[in-house]
Amino acid sequence: MKKRIVILFGPPGTGKGTQANLLADKLDLYYFETSKILEKSFRGAEGFIKTGQEKFDLFAEKKLWDTGLLCSPPFVAYLVKKRIKELSDEEESLVLAGSPRTVYEADVIGPFIKKLYGKENIKVVLIDISAKETIFRNSHRRICELMRHSILYNKETKNLKHCILDGSKLLRRKGLDDVETIKVRLKEYKERTLPVINILKKQGIRVKKINGEKSPANVFKTILTILQ
Repeated sequence: MKKRIVILFGPPGTGKGTQANLLADKLDLYYFETSKILEKSFRGAEGFIKTGQEKFDLFAEKKLWDTGLLCSPPFVAYLVKKRIKELSDEEESLVLAGSPRTVYEADVIGPFIKKLYGKENIKVVLIDISAKETIFRNSHRRICELMRHSILYNKETKNLKHCILDGSKLLRRKGLDDVETIKVRLKEYKERTLPVINILKKQGIRVKKINGEKSPANVFKTILTILQ
């Protein structure tokens, strides 16, 4: 089977991570998490990363991240391209959630992945939800302390204090999931990430928009139909 890439887009709270995990398991894809790559680079948050002519302060980049703002696009693009090239060399097919996040990254990463994987082997799905739903989902989000996965919030789970899968405590992500930070993240998405869709379309990459306000199971079925 040919290598392929699936890219999931959508505002904060659409369940991109949940869907990416499901797709990775179902279709034998490597879940490429840009956020984890960034978090790994922030460990210690001291020193600089040099990308060609530019140099980026890790502490300053982490500060942007912690307040809901996007990190410097050349910094992100450098880390993403480096890791994608490693995975491509290993013949891995990928699912990406929310990356590329800016027009700059799309201009750099789009042609890069087309060269490595072929335009026909790249599928993009835009999972759409309202701003009101974004704020509700993120402000009610909890993750388990051990495995760090999100727990779906509903009337059956709202009073849970421990993860039903591993027994660890359920926590809120301080800062990232505060209402004011969510509003910043949503503004960043609308102004800087959503325009990426048009860039990818201009590069000849097909994009399919779906309703993300259904249950995760129904959203997953819709994505599978698109991909298959």
